[in-house]
Parts: sequence; C-alpha cells; structure tokens
Amino acid sequence: MITYWGDVMKKHELLVPAGNMECLYQAVSNGCDAVYLASKSFGARKFARNFTNEELIEAIKYCHLYGVKVFVTMNTLIKNNEVESFLEQVRFLHKNGVDALIVQDFGMICLLREMFPNLEIHASTQANISSKDVCRLYHDLGVKRVVFAREVSIDEINSIDVDIEKEAFIHGALCISYSGCCLMSSMLGGRSGNRGECAGCCRLPYTLKKGDKVVDDNKYLLSTKELNTTEEIDKLLDSSIYSFKIEGRMKSPLYVGFITRLYRKLIDKEKIDLSFELDKLKTIFNREFTKGRMFNEIDSNFMNTSSPNHIGLEIGKVLDIKKDKIKIKLDYKLNQGDAIRFLNSNKGFIVNYLYDKNMKLTSSVDCGEICYVDNKVELDCIDIVSKTQDHLLEKEFEKLPQRKVKVSFKVKAFVGDKLIIEISDGESVFCEVGSVVEKAISSPTTRDNIEKQLTKLGNTPFVCSECSIEMDDDIFISLKELNEYRRCLVDKLVEERENRKKDYIEKEVSFEKINTVEKCVGKSCFIYNIDQFNICNSLGFDRIYINNKELYESLKDKYKNVYYVVPRCSFDVKNKLLENSLVSDYGIYNEYNVVGNYTLNVTNIYTAYYLRKIGFDKTTLSVELTDNEIEEFIRLYNDKFGNGCFEVLVYGRVENMIIKGNILNIDTNDYNYYLEDAKKRSFPVYYDGVNTHILNYENKVSNCISCIRRYDFYVDEVDSIKKIVNN
Repeated sequence: MITYWGDVMKKHELLVPAGNMECLYQAVSNGCDAVYLASKSFGARKFARNFTNEELIEAIKYCHLYGVKVFVTMNTLIKNNEVESFLEQVRFLHKNGVDALIVQDFGMICLLREMFPNLEIHASTQANISSKDVCRLYHDLGVKRVVFAREVSIDEINSIDVDIEKEAFIHGALCISYSGCCLMSSMLGGRSGNRGECAGCCRLPYTLKKGDKVVDDNKYLLSTKELNTTEEIDKLLDSSIYSFKIEGRMKSPLYVGFITRLYRKLIDKEKIDLSFELDKLKTIFNREFTKGRMFNEIDSNFMNTSSPNHIGLEIGKVLDIKKDKIKIKLDYKLNQGDAIRFLNSNKGFIVNYLYDKNMKLTSSVDCGEICYVDNKVELDCIDIVSKTQDHLLEKEFEKLPQRKVKVSFKVKAFVGDKLIIEISDGESVFCEVGSVVEKAISSPTTRDNIEKQLTKLGNTPFVCSECSIEMDDDIFISLKELNEYRRCLVDKLVEERENRKKDYIEKEVSFEKINTVEKCVGKSCFIYNIDQFNICNSLGFDRIYINNKELYESLKDKYKNVYYVVPRCSFDVKNKLLENSLVSDYGIYNEYNVVGNYTLNVTNIYTAYYLRKIGFDKTTLSVELTDNEIEEFIRLYNDKFGNGCFEVLVYGRVENMIIKGNILNIDTNDYNYYLEDAKKRSFPVYYDGVNTHILNYENKVSNCISCIRRYDFYVDEVDSIKKIVNN
C-alpha cells in the first residue's frame, strides 16, 4: 500500500507518540503529521525505551524526510543540579533540527525563551494548562503552543481567544488527576510523576470509607477508562484545536500504527466502518472507552472500577469444560495464534491449537460457530471469553505502508541549449544543467521518454505529481543521462529535507537582582474552619490561608493576615482572586497580592525568579524537595537573584491529587471520607462541589528554618495545633 500525505495546507495536525524507533516507523508510515518522543533524560515517561542521542539524530532526519515534525518532551521538573545538563541536551536537540520542545518546568520555559529565541517551545499538559489565564501568560512569554489539561472541555477551549496554538489529547490513557498536579506516587514511594517516574497508584485497588463504615469495597476506584473521541471527530474538526494528540509512549508499535491509521482516515474523512475498527482496537488495548472531560462525560462513564488492565474484545462464552478441552460459542471470529482471556477467572493463553465443532484442527472458526481450545490453564468454571491479541492484525501491521512525498519536475530541452531539469517538493528547488541538446539523427527522444525516465522514483521517498516539459521536436537526449540527473536531483532533495532546521541562536541571559523588603521568616497556615482560625490567629501566624470563601469574607475586614485559597485548576483564575490570595495556578498577577502555593512545583531557582517577575512575591517551594535541597535552593537563589521570600510546608497532609468531578460519589465538603489501600493506609478525600481532593495518608514533616514555615491543618483539633506549633 502506498500513501501520500503532506501536500496540502493542514487545518489540524495529527500528533502521535513514539516510545522507540519501531513505533516511530509505524507513526510515520501510517500518516502522522508530527511525532513526540523523548531522549533518555528529562522526558515524563522514564520507563519507556526512549531514544539515545544517536537515535534522535536518525529519527529527526527520517521524519523530516517525510515532512513529519519532531517534538521532544523535556517535560519533567528540573532541580538545580540538573539545569546545566538539561541545557546541554537542549543545545544538542536545537542544533540537530528538532522542531519543538515540550516543556513542563516554568523556569526552564522562561529561560529557554530568552536563551534560544529561534527554538519553538510548547507548554506541556504537565504544566496544567487548565485556564485562559495561563494561555495568556505563555503567549506573552513567546510560547508557540499549549497542551491543554484533559479536563478542559471543547467549548472552553473554543472560547479562548488567545493567539496561541492549541493542542489537546484525543485518545489514550487518562490520568485521573490533573496532570502535573499528582503527587501520589512521589509521596508514597519517592517516584515522582512530575519527573517521569509515576508508579501508577491510580491503577491500584482502594476501599472507600466514611469513618469506620465501608462505602465501596476493594475496587479500582481511581482507574479511568481509555479516552476515545472517534465518534466526536466532526466536533474536533470544527474546533479551534490545531493539534490532535494521541497518548501512548509506553504502547506497542502495533498500537501506534493502528491508532495513527484510524485517526488519519477520520481526519481525512475517509469512509470506514468505525464499529469494525473499534472492535479491532479492543484486541490491541482496551480498558473500556470514554469520550472524556473534553466532551463532558459524566463521572460514572469516566471510570472503570472493575479492571485497570487490558480486557480485550469480548468474543464469546464458555459452554462446557473438560479436563483437556474448553467448548466456546463464538460471537466473533477466532484465529489460531490469537490470545484469549477468561474474564472472570483472569486466566489466558495463546491459542496454539484451534478445533472446529467436530474437534478437527483448523486455522479459524467464524462468528456464530462452536470451537474448542486446549484447557492449558485448568479452567474449571463457565466464563466469558475475550480476545486480547489478534494474530492476523499483528501480521498486517508488520509490513509498513510506503509513505511518499509528492514532487514535480520541470524540463527544458531545446536544440542548441543545455538541458535543464528541476525537481521541487513545494519548498525547495534543485536544478541540474546537462549537456547541449542535439537534434536527433534517427530515433528522437519523445516527451513520454523523458517523463518515463524522470518519474522512475521506485524506492525513493518521492512520487511524481507533475512533470512539465518544454522541448523541441526531433531532439536526442541520452536516457542514461536522464537517469543520472534524476538520481542526482533526488539525492540533493533527500539531503536537504533530512537536514532542514532553524538557525541555531544562543543568547546570554542577564538577571536583575530583586531584594525583598519583607522579613522572610515566620509562619503561615492553611485552615478549614473557624476554630482552627481562632487558635492560629492567637498563635501569631503571619498569614492564614482559608479555602472557605464565606469564612474568609467574614474575617478579611478585621484581620489583614487572612488569605483566600483560590480554587485550583479554575478555568478563569483572575475572576476568583480576592484581596489577598493563595494561588495554585500560573498566570500574570503583578497587580494582585498573591502567594504561590506548592502546587506551582517550584524545584529550581529559575522558576522562583520568573514567578517573582510575574507577581508572586512569596512562593511555597515544591514538597518534592528534601530539606537539604531546600536549604541549598535558598542559598543559590539569594546568591544569584537577591534575597527571596519562600514558604516551606513543614507540617501537613500534602494534596496528592485533584480530580475533576465527584468520581467517588461522596457528600460535598464532608471531611469524614477516606480511601484505604492494600497496606491499610488511609487517604483523606473530600469533594468541594467541583473537584475531588485526595490528601496523603500521613503528615509531611520538615525541619527547615531559613524560610517561612507553613502548617497545613486538615482535621487537626485546637489542642493538637497548639502542640504542633509549639513543639
């Protein structure tokens, strides 16, 4: 099969993941417009195979040859001791022609925009692009594109009139928490999701309790279905989203090839049997499907609490079981070499031997028929049969389709003039000037002869779409000469396409020193009720953060040390800001009195510096930093940028997740709910009317002293607060 793409102006881009070279070949061959991938460091999928620097050079050349863009994910949080190696990798990628970097770390985004003005930067979904305010911020910083949080609806995306490219996920695995806001893996095992090390805590079983009462027992209460927007493709094509992104850098080459081809056909409005294609997809990877928050899927249709793993395509039912054979009634065709799983017993195997209804060996059994398979797993109960691997589909995708780039030729062949042949791909033109054209003595070279020789592009990446020939009659041109010119022109065009890149420019960045005039020691606290406020106010807290708006309003006129906690992940942050605010999301707040929350993920001094420039006079440092890293952070910052003002969480339950909706179906603002894991650890959980919040099972404790010490009191009583603060 030969396919042609890339010859028309695109309204939308199909952006596909590549965890390794095999996936990249599948993505390109099956019609992607761009790929995203990672080097061995700084990508948010540390456990994918990823690319060595040598492979990155090869990947960029290969993709550019076919007109495919390459975006490299540099989307982990960067610590101070990693900045130089991060910048070195950026230099390498920029010099070798990467089309853009996808970056999470705010400090690195700002620094890269100043250091490398010719390098395109995309703000990662890990940067929590969930508001129009952050879109404006990144536009003003010179960021080319934002990757929206999966929780933002298509109507909200369409309503944003900021002149910035919009990218959104349309297929693949979903994080249950807002991306970049999940600290669960980090807090439980030191594997930071913000640094590419997510342990998948959301795919584990939990029990929901209210007090001591079990509400929902031992289910996968945080496990989402797979995002699938194939049925909403028309709405996507009519939207302001430019780039349609598919998740899957940990997925197989088969998955990447299949899903790329499927969405390519949908975007190009080819007629397909979508139900048939989705059945095939289910055999590759299926956790059940959801349209996602982009299309306002309700909570119950968003979750799969039964299984966090691939469940395949349900193809039939077990009718009878013998010691050596299993009798199955099929609703779908089954082939020798397919993999099946019995869903209730969770046992499965490859069907090495398949028998028809007469117990004769066969290569396939059709839908509606009876078949037998060997009982290799000692199945002992009636069960549902699912196909989890399709042997013939895998064979189909082993042979890559030939992707071709359209080129045109122009020829001028006049007697007495030199032969001129040009090749063009629409961007570049190369010319070969041959020998003087002679008048034919006996057998003239025809127009068809010339066109036939030039369009013999065979195994090259090109196919001829047009051949324009101006010529005299009765001329002679050696066919061997035409072949040589064609090969030379093709080689030149290949070389040029493989090495297309922007000019490398690196500027020296100067930093102004901004010394704070306030004292940067003392203490602050986060409280939930009036009793907590009264005791904290009596204990002399410099700032008291209140997430209850009504309580804040009742206190703000009398107490100047109270701050309103702006709801996290709000679509319109500025409209929720009050006189004094603790802010969890990025935006430009120079005209406001705001303190930055630890949810801003400040792990290096550059993030703190640039936050200061956009209005954050005080910032809470990341809870993922150790005490030693915090002390070193403050020293480095003060030496380079002048005295800073930082808060550090020294006591309290870290917010591990923030989840859109009420996925656990719990009462609003009821603080008696807990999620219990297999180790009997209890995680407080509450729903605020918009989002579900999951806190850590234990309090974080820090001994940092060269900063503002922050205490977060969740359900702490008055007496315990006194002891904690005075301890």
